[in-house]
Amino acid sequence: MTNTHPEYQYLNLLEKIVSNGSERIDRTGVGTKALFGETLRFDLSEGFPAFTTKRVYWKTAFKEMLWMLKGKSKWGTGNPNIRDLLEQNVHIWSEWPHKKYVDETGDDITLKSFEERVLTDDEFASQWGDLGPVYGKQWRAWKTEDGREIDQVSEVLEQIKNNPTSRRIIFEGWNVGELDQMALPPCHKHYQFFVDPVKGTVSGSLVQRSADTFLGVAFNVCNLALITTLIAEHTGYMPGEIVWYGLDVHVYLNHLDQVREQLSREPKAFPKLVIKSKKKSLFDYTIDDLDLEGYDPHPPIKAPVAI
Repeated sequence: MTNTHPEYQYLNLLEKIVSNGSERIDRTGVGTKALFGETLRFDLSEGFPAFTTKRVYWKTAFKEMLWMLKGKSKWGTGNPNIRDLLEQNVHIWSEWPHKKYVDETGDDITLKSFEERVLTDDEFASQWGDLGPVYGKQWRAWKTEDGREIDQVSEVLEQIKNNPTSRRIIFEGWNVGELDQMALPPCHKHYQFFVDPVKGTVSGSLVQRSADTFLGVAFNVCNLALITTLIAEHTGYMPGEIVWYGLDVHVYLNHLDQVREQLSREPKAFPKLVIKSKKKSLFDYTIDDLDLEGYDPHPPIKAPVAI
């Protein structure tokens, strides 16, 4: 495929994986076609990169990112908890704690019943909705050996404001000492930001160790664009570019038909991200404060999630 629309980067990547990827048996047992080391780059001045060749449920994606930015939960140990997502009708994290509950208790409860119990039973939610120290816990409260907690995202904001040419404007989710406590180790793990004082822009990058290219990457690109835009908004800059680096970049074997369907579609114009209500703090946003104007994608394409 050759075209100037920026979404063709993503479509070309899908096609490359299907055509040239190494077939591998993975942790889930489903199997993948995979490549190592791929890049996507989007200029945010040309539109918000919510892919259009299948519908991206951007409100779900944004809710997930805003949940991560909150850091701790009020439930249980304070680790991120699916209760906070379920209260917003977001179900994308439920399957991992559900599987853990079934495996550890032998109670063959359905996913729907498990979610209902998490929503209505505070004690159950505190115990079984807990995801461990994933994402937001590391971003906002990375625990040091001496018991301190480091708010990496707040430090990013301070560095951009006070030391914008630093090469250390980073937050990281891969805490080796706590991986075994996490429901799922972070797939999108390393964020770094770059200020161009001449252009007056902040650009953001993401290193993703594992990339479910059909289902997950559209969310990851959306959320990288969102956090870069919000950080720019709260540091006095304009959003610049985003650069996504995928390492193990794969398509599951049971997604191949869906990929072919998506590849048959032509991209449409990217939408515009609108911040309807700017908050005093980066961490105070809800989905009601955000909108995507002009998002008119092709219909969704369903595919199973590998657990």
